[in-house]
Amino acid sequence: MAAFEFQRIGHGGASALAPANTLASFDAALEVGVEVIEFDVRAWNGRLVLAHTQFHARRGNCLEFAAALRHLRAPRFAEVTLGVDLKRTGCEAAVLQELRGAGLLERALVCSQVVPILDRVRELEPDVRTAISVAGRVARASHRWGDWRRRVLAGLAERRWDALMAQYRLIDRGLVEDVCGREAHLYGWTVNDRARIAALRALGVHGVATADPRLFA
Repeated sequence: MAAFEFQRIGHGGASALAPANTLASFDAALEVGVEVIEFDVRAWNGRLVLAHTQFHARRGNCLEFAAALRHLRAPRFAEVTLGVDLKRTGCEAAVLQELRGAGLLERALVCSQVVPILDRVRELEPDVRTAISVAGRVARASHRWGDWRRRVLAGLAERRWDALMAQYRLIDRGLVEDVCGREAHLYGWTVNDRARIAALRALGVHGVATADPRLFA
């Protein structure tokens, strides 16, 4: 694998500094300094909106996906990767269409905890980069992961996905070595402690997501 620079990932933009999934949060993340801005996308009432959960979407006033992309295509964001976290099936084609129309498809890393979402994304756009996201025990049970580690590593080896986004408690040196051995990338989320970020970086992860990008300083 070619050398890969550690990436600072802003969770929801910089959700410790401004509300997550908003333009203000994206601006704050850019100002502090990140390589990746991650945000959540779901369909709600026939629109693509940025919302972490259905509860957030139901509250209204969510940023529309198209408006977010118009903001993120500005020249000042040109070096930033977009971490597009898809929450539910059914909107894959529409998300890809919006990214393509905004000229941002090549800058996107599409991630999800839902395997069929990533399979559909790859079916529609074989060259788009994807990452499987694996969370804690309850979430893994809801997605019927079973032996998640074996299954994820097999998927990475088969190039089903390009990267693993792992809840930070799941990461150890063995996982880093196994993922790197399959020429894939490993990112940890969501880490809001400076010492833990440093520890993960020392293990060799390719990036860490945090709500407060100031912790990377």
